[in-house]
Amino acid sequence: MSLTLPIVVGVVFGLGIYALIRALMPTRRSAVAQVFRIDALRARGTAYESARRTKEDEGRFGALRARVGARVSEFYLQQGWEQRSLRADLAVLERSWERFLATKVLLAVAGLFFGPFLFAVVWTMGFGSSPVIPVWLALACAAVFFLLPDVEVRRDAADKRRDLRRVIGAYLDLVSMSLAGGRGLPEALMAAAEISDGWANQRIRSALADARITGHSQWQALGRLGEQLGVEELKDLSASLALVADDGAKVRESLASRAETMRHRELAEIEGSAGEKSQSMLVAQLLLCAGFLVFLIFPAAMRVFQV
Repeated sequence: MSLTLPIVVGVVFGLGIYALIRALMPTRRSAVAQVFRIDALRARGTAYESARRTKEDEGRFGALRARVGARVSEFYLQQGWEQRSLRADLAVLERSWERFLATKVLLAVAGLFFGPFLFAVVWTMGFGSSPVIPVWLALACAAVFFLLPDVEVRRDAADKRRDLRRVIGAYLDLVSMSLAGGRGLPEALMAAAEISDGWANQRIRSALADARITGHSQWQALGRLGEQLGVEELKDLSASLALVADDGAKVRESLASRAETMRHRELAEIEGSAGEKSQSMLVAQLLLCAGFLVFLIFPAAMRVFQV
């Protein structure tokens, strides 16, 4: 009986890990399912979103994961949990909201199995005998695993937004030079976006192309892109272009001053980051010195106190 509980917990945990790995492993989809997916994406999103998501939710359990994500997303919608900042982070990382929710749920289920497994390991070592401990461990691990994707997404999105702001500063300079060369504002915006094939320029280029198809102005498209990605610089740029779109000289001045402001802000952020790293290095050096002093004083203190 003493070995039954660890064996059962190990088997259940192994099955949970196997199901999780199989659910996340991509495999080929049938042609009918692929065509249905393309039609659904074409009906619900822009051209860029369709091109981005055609390869998502592939795998033998892709349909199951999609259903789980859709149900959790519907539950969030019914409860009124919009999670706008998290959706903006996912948009920056080019990830699906439903796929993200499905991953959170799957990780939480894995956490439910990991908690009793951890208790079984501790119990075999002779610690802990209360039957309530596995329940609390399972709930705690499920909560931690459920929040891990949020931490990862926010960290990666912050880094990618920083890169996007750098690209926007260079993009504004290119637009200003194109306007000085005699181009109109719509042509200058598109020509500057076509200079590079980086992910940021692709997002801007796709937003401008969608604006041409839908009949909206290109600065409105930039504003919507800023709202989607959570980038205030794009929303401010859209508002300023809407005010001075008919005056080429004011547009050039506005873009040049905005690009200069963004460069100064970027330099300030770089200096602040360098200062934080230097402070962390100073703290590490102080800890090393303190450890070395303890290493020197410890033998003398042991002799004095005769321990």
